[in-house]
Parts: sequence; structure tokens; C-alpha cells
Amino acid sequence: MQTLIKNGHIVTATDDYVADILINDEIIVAIGKNLNVRADKVIDAAGKLVMPGGIDPHVHLDMPFMGTFSSDSYETGTRAALFGGTTSVIDFILQKQGNSLQSAFDEWNGRANGTAYGDYSFHMAVTDFNESTRSEIKNMVDAGVTSFKAFMAYKGALMLDDKQLVGLLEEVKKQGGLVNVHATNGEMIDYLIAKHKSEGKLAPLYHYLSQPEVTEAEASGRFTDLANYTGCPGYIVHLTCEGALNAVRERTQKNQKVFVETCIQYLLLDASLYEQNFEGAKWVMSPPLREKKDQETLWAGINQNLVQVVATDHCPFFWEQKLMGKEDFSKIPNGHPAIENRYELLFSEGVTKGRITPNKFVEVISTNAAKIFGMFPKKGTIAVGSDADIVIFDPNETHTISAKTHHMNVDYSGYEGWQVNGKVKTVLLRGQVAIDNNECLIPKGYGQFIKRGKVKQII
Repeated sequence: MQTLIKNGHIVTATDDYVADILINDEIIVAIGKNLNVRADKVIDAAGKLVMPGGIDPHVHLDMPFMGTFSSDSYETGTRAALFGGTTSVIDFILQKQGNSLQSAFDEWNGRANGTAYGDYSFHMAVTDFNESTRSEIKNMVDAGVTSFKAFMAYKGALMLDDKQLVGLLEEVKKQGGLVNVHATNGEMIDYLIAKHKSEGKLAPLYHYLSQPEVTEAEASGRFTDLANYTGCPGYIVHLTCEGALNAVRERTQKNQKVFVETCIQYLLLDASLYEQNFEGAKWVMSPPLREKKDQETLWAGINQNLVQVVATDHCPFFWEQKLMGKEDFSKIPNGHPAIENRYELLFSEGVTKGRITPNKFVEVISTNAAKIFGMFPKKGTIAVGSDADIVIFDPNETHTISAKTHHMNVDYSGYEGWQVNGKVKTVLLRGQVAIDNNECLIPKGYGQFIKRGKVKQII
């Protein structure tokens, strides 16, 4: 089947021009002015922006956490992502203590295969690094899982100590992969949680006060040093604050390099939300929301190329699940919903308000993630030979975010009532019109696993 997108204003990480795009089945086969071809389907994109489908490299679908599961499955989560312009996600597999990486892969792949609407891949979270685990890293890389996550927090459940972390970095480097890390000082956080609880301080505000900026700044610097020592490509997930970004900035002066991801909530929301009594539980996540000065630092970091990716850490829970922690902030499931909102919010708050250029928007919403995680140029751009993952976007349409109209499987919004400039109108996934006029037109199970290449891109 051939599809022709005509007269669109094409924006990529590097280009900005008006042209037509010809798609044959799943692939872009031609781009040019006034293409004179007969196509099975013609889409007139005059007056619209035509941009690559978003890539969200940080989501948690069907994730077991604190005795419950995140409320979006691969079915509901990837479908909601498509409505919001995100065509591919990378989810986190969690190795169970004492179990193999392969068993974790089989479990997560079993959830996704045949149920996902959008394309997906996996990061392998290594929670029990030993010689048996070490021997499996090569097999995972060969299977297309080329990124491995380490936690520097959640002692006794997910956390690796520095000895294990260095061992993981060395092996992943050897096999051509990348290590991404939850960089917070777990020991200090555990101390502060216990201290606040012993003093009877149990409201959501104390979740925030148990994870001060220094816990993230220290761990971010330590991880960057360890990654540099081993030579392994490193990536800090959900970096939130000035102190942590400055730790990375200082190490660039010593010729150290680490990739940095922030999330849409850290650019837009701040810790004052925790002062709303238990209502603040909607935004309990780790790391927590920070201060206004941190937002300014992160926006600047994007333009300084210190921050390469804007993700979501999408990990939604129903309000009833959040109530598990009504009497104790440490029992509130961590996470908030954003997979559907990221693309439009970042455009509205970034491009429309002049904080970033349209090209920078495409970089941090799609292209950089594709390059870092071994998907480029198949994903992350509009070019001949690339997958036809395309968003047709009206930069002038305004709308309001609300739980009443979103497609995520959760009963509240972290951005309720937020006025947004710019609207996803049509989404193509591998050449197929997936979303049009606020309807999903592809079947459950259309999404495919993305087998990713070894780490080779330097951005």
C-alpha cells in the first residue's frame, strides 16, 4: 500500500521545509516537492507540522511495585501513547532477585507480544548482579536489549552496591551496550525516611523532604565517575535538579561524558504540589518534583546539550492505589501518568513559549533517544528508508488536558485543566494510520518489538 502525505511542513532534528512524503507499506521511500505519484491514500497536511513519532524511553507498563501493579498495560499504555504522538516506548524489565535475566525477558515479552498497539522495546533492570547474571549480558544484547538499568536506591529490593555496579558497567561495555541508572543515594534516603517516620511526619510532603537535592547530586556525580572509569556509555534517567545537572556539567570539564534524561513533569511541575495534604500523593514519584530554579536549569540544560532526552517515567496508579499510603508516605506507590501528554506539553511549553526551537523539540522528543538506544535511523527521523512513524500536528489548535478525555488507564491527570497550544491530529505507525480524528484505527497487537543495535551513536 502506498500513502502520500502532501504539503506538510516537515520538521526533523536538523531540517525544516515543506514537501511531500511517499510511503510504501511501512517505509518512507521518497520525499520531495509536488511528488507526482498515484497513491492508495492521500493525506493533505497543508498548514500542519509533520514530525517524527515520539520515542519515550522511560515507561513502566504492568510494573509490579509496592504490592500492586502500575495501571496501564501494554494495551492501554501504548494506545494512549499513540493518541499523544508517541509511536515507540522502551519499558523497564525488572529482574527478580535470584532469577535470570532471560526469565524476566520472557515474562515482560509475554505481556507485550500480541497486546501492544505501539512499537516497544526493553531496558533490562539488573537487580541481582552476579557471575550468572554477567554471563547473560551478551545474550540480551544479541536479542536486541542493549541497555541495562541499575538502581542506586531501594536497598534490599532493587539497589546494586558500587561493587556490583562497576561489574555491570565493565560487562556491558564489553558487550557493546549502555547502562542507565536511577541516580540517588539510597542509603541517605532510607535514613531520612526512617527519621521522618519516627517523628510522626507521614504526609506526602515528607516523601519530598526525604529525597533532598544532595541525594541526587552525589549519586549523579558518582555514577558519571564510575562510567568514565570503566569506559561504559552511561545514561542518567529522570534527572530533576540543578545540583545533579551541575555534577554532570563539572565532569564535562574533565572530558567525561554521560547522557542525561529529564522528564516532562520536572520541567513543568514543582514541589509546592506536595503541600496539598494527601492530594499531593498524585505527584509522589522518585525522584520527587523539585523547585522553580531546577526547572530553569533543566530548560537551559536542554539548550546547552547537557540534557539529551525528555521522557515521562510513566508509571500510573489509580487513586485507590495511592490511598495505600494515606497514613504513611513511604507506602504511596511512586509514579504519575504522562505517556499521552508529553509530546503536546513539551511543544506547548517549549516551542510555543520560545524556550526551545522546533528542531530541538524533535531532538529531545524522538531523535536523540533513537540514536542513544540503537534505533536510528529506522526510528527517530523522517528520511528515505526510515520507518514511517509520523505525527501530523496542528501547532495552532488549543485544548485542555483532563482525565475526562485522556486515554490512559487512570482516574486522574497530573495536568488537569492545563491549557495546551498544539494538537496531535494524525499519527502513522510504520505507514499505517494509527490515530486520526481522535480515533484509534489499528488493532490490538499491531505494535512490534524493536530489536535494537549496539551502542554506537555519539550525539
